[in-house]
Amino acid sequence: MTEKYKALVLGASGLVGTALVNRLCQDDRYSQVTCLVRSPLSKAKYDDPQNKIQAIVIDFDLLEDYQGYFSVEHVYCCLGTTIKQAGSQSNFRRVDFQFVHAAAQLARGQRARSFVWISSVGANAKSKNFYLKVKGELENAIFNMPQLANAAAVRPSLLLGERPEKRTAESIGIYFAKLIAPLLVGPLAKYRPVSASQVAYQMIQLQVFGISTGG
Repeated sequence: MTEKYKALVLGASGLVGTALVNRLCQDDRYSQVTCLVRSPLSKAKYDDPQNKIQAIVIDFDLLEDYQGYFSVEHVYCCLGTTIKQAGSQSNFRRVDFQFVHAAAQLARGQRARSFVWISSVGANAKSKNFYLKVKGELENAIFNMPQLANAAAVRPSLLLGERPEKRTAESIGIYFAKLIAPLLVGPLAKYRPVSASQVAYQMIQLQVFGISTGG
């Protein structure tokens, strides 16, 4: 009999999170998909014929209060924001570093088999770019966390997909990235824009078929 997995998803309402949850709902290897969310999920966004989704509205500042939900095989973290949305660098760091780091700690504490989260191409703790610096610091913090089984980061470039909110600067970046994508080969291929669905697929592959430290 094929082993069935239970998954926990943080950030299920975002671009990648939505694609991920839909993939998990269609994946016969998963029997349950628990989503920790800030507000109720819109059922219209998810194709869940087997009623796998269990959505729990929580306060992410009190994430430790929900540690029992991390007692699953696979923890997927799709949390993330932008500095514009967050309103300040400190609020951005709160979401993209503190919440994700806390989730990794809880996955370790509840002995989840693996933990996969979304970082960024170019993540580097020594970067002068604040966004990439925070992403790099988070990678260092999680990969150096003792007794965290099978941690991996996916590092997408610009994400393709329909967002509920308009991001003008990102849209312009994607437009030009698509134009030069054919030229991005070899070591530069990692800078090609990638669909949210493809990122979700990669996250599942890492969880189910094994993880190498460093993503």
